Amino acid sequence: MFLRCRSIHSTFGRSLSSPFRRVSRFTLPISKRYQSSDAQEKPYYVTTPIYYVNAAPHIGHLYTTVLADVVKRWQELKGREARLCTGTDEYGLKIQQAAAVAGVNPKEFCDSGAETFKRLADTANISYDRFIRTTDPDHQTTVEHVWRVLRESGHISLKNHSGWYSISDEAFYPDSAVEKTLHVPTGKQILVSKETGKPVEWMSEENYHFNLSSMAPRLLEFYEKNPEWLVPNQRYERLKEEVKKGLEDLSISRPRERLQWGIPVPGDESQSIYVWLDALVNYLTFTGYPYTPPSSTVWPADLQIIGKDIIRFHCIYWPAFLLAIGAEPPKRILSHAHWTMSKKKMSKSDGNVVDPFHAIKRWGVDAMRFYLCIDGGIVNDGDYSNQEIEDKYNKYLGSQIGSLVTRVCSAKYSVSDAILCEREGGRGVELPEELKGMYERLRYGKLEGVRERFDERMKKMDFSNAIREVLDVVAETHKYIHATQLWQDDKAALRSYMLYPAAEALRISGILLQPFMPQKMDKLLGLLKVGEDKRGWGDAVIGADFGYGIGASGTKERVFPKFPIKEEDM
Repeated sequence: MFLRCRSIHSTFGRSLSSPFRRVSRFTLPISKRYQSSDAQEKPYYVTTPIYYVNAAPHIGHLYTTVLADVVKRWQELKGREARLCTGTDEYGLKIQQAAAVAGVNPKEFCDSGAETFKRLADTANISYDRFIRTTDPDHQTTVEHVWRVLRESGHISLKNHSGWYSISDEAFYPDSAVEKTLHVPTGKQILVSKETGKPVEWMSEENYHFNLSSMAPRLLEFYEKNPEWLVPNQRYERLKEEVKKGLEDLSISRPRERLQWGIPVPGDESQSIYVWLDALVNYLTFTGYPYTPPSSTVWPADLQIIGKDIIRFHCIYWPAFLLAIGAEPPKRILSHAHWTMSKKKMSKSDGNVVDPFHAIKRWGVDAMRFYLCIDGGIVNDGDYSNQEIEDKYNKYLGSQIGSLVTRVCSAKYSVSDAILCEREGGRGVELPEELKGMYERLRYGKLEGVRERFDERMKKMDFSNAIREVLDVVAETHKYIHATQLWQDDKAALRSYMLYPAAEALRISGILLQPFMPQKMDKLLGLLKVGEDKRGWGDAVIGADFGYGIGASGTKERVFPKFPIKEEDM
């Protein structure tokens, strides 16, 4: 089945039958086609890499996609329209070879692989706006257009090329980028890419080249003007040093006699377009390039999320292509670390690859989203552990967030009366000095400003500590309830007054954690009787909502039930 998640027409709610279709493709400056005329008004645009369909999805694919979804939902929570594009990379020699081994034609092979990745996105509750495939017709049109612009602007030339080629990476590498290593299965020394660890072999052929060497000064100028462009900074510094050493021209086609499964070079069907040029252009295809007018485009991307192993492609080649066609590079690149198991790289041969479908089925989709974001690495690799998932579920989700729902919504209290008491100015309650200190610590020391602290962490792409800012409030609320002993009968006169900040802590925490656990937080806010129109960014401050809580007290439902979790409770 040919997958088309959503057409550009439906994604943006407008037709692409613009006047651009009635003029020469090169009549107007390309930069005017897809640079936003007002970056503050355009939707926030976030992307994942598109995933190669030659192998099954693993936990790293899930991690990248969840991070992108969290960022999109965070922006939407703040009231900004947002777009998320994900999908699959389907051309290249690896696919051609894998399809031959499987005994099917490449398109059938890609259809099956794309369906699996799309099913993972749907299973993980990813709110993508398009699941793009590089075999989509509109993508081929975009790639062909980019090629023509590069060629006509003098950035492409045909010449003989020799170098170290990695079939796995679909890339040529210079001598400086390869090294010898021991091939454990055979005990022989082999040459591999330093960056990816994939084997390389010497290859010589005639193909088209992008004049990457001439782009180095422009790239360095761009890096200088955008000091926070690549996150984390450690990788940015290494990237700059690499470019300063000089760049070699980049092979961007393959002889068609060797690579049939690819987009033919416009005007020269003896060559196929190199998979990385083809693949990277998908981020433009989503925007409707080259026909979307400046006032309507979502380009440039606000954030592109990648794994640390594909920095060269996204932080050297990609901005170079864009600058060469007169486009803005993306505003920011987030490169995250990988997942290991027992501090060891995951690999099929070691049998320690995590099946994301199995993990979601075992732990539940929101529990997995939470775990990946709180334990996943940006600078350093995260170490995957089933025991850690269970421990964090019990500690943070069950004993902290879930338990707080039970305590605040206890039949002993009335959440709605606590809100009414606040609206009535506290009913003249005077707290003893000890209780007053506890009350003020929770309300003014922890709860006030949590939204801003959370937001600052998110802006820095510090997802783990953004979650912990909220968990800190939840933990403090538990201490508050325990220390004040609101359940005791002699606290009845003070109970409504003192319950209010605890109820607010639960409500605000539920709102802020929606990007990470959308289904579970929907349930939590539902139990607290928070209206669906009162769950936005402006509502995540104390005193923003006086209409919730009616009927919330005495609930027996659990947001995070104990293990083993029944499927209907996930």
